[in-house]
Amino acid sequence: QVQLVESGGGLVQAGGSLRLSCAASGSTWNINTIGWYRQAPGNQRELVATINTRGGSTNYADSVNGQFNISRNNAKNTVYLQMNRLKPEDTAVYYCYAATTLRTYWGQGTQVTVSS
Repeated sequence: QVQLVESGGGLVQAGGSLRLSCAASGSTWNINTIGWYRQAPGNQRELVATINTRGGSTNYADSVNGQFNISRNNAKNTVYLQMNRLKPEDTAVYYCYAATTLRTYWGQGTQVTVSS
């Protein structure tokens, strides 16, 4: 089992920055991919960014590429999402995601609201 706890969401003005954190615990050695998804009201949950824990390769949604940066601290079992130049359309609940060979795990979500 893997547990994921997000933090760092909040309210920010357009153009500002936020950093989300996701602390993983439990069977973290089984995680192959970890990252972030988001879901805005009325929309489906969508990929934001993920990182492969074995090789470190990253994957970004086109909409955030160059604007957001995903990174990890292996010693702390924590993954970060640095969000820059935030726009109102980035407003959503951001979910931490982790995938092992057998299943996926989700955090409880953290709200990010960008005011115009």
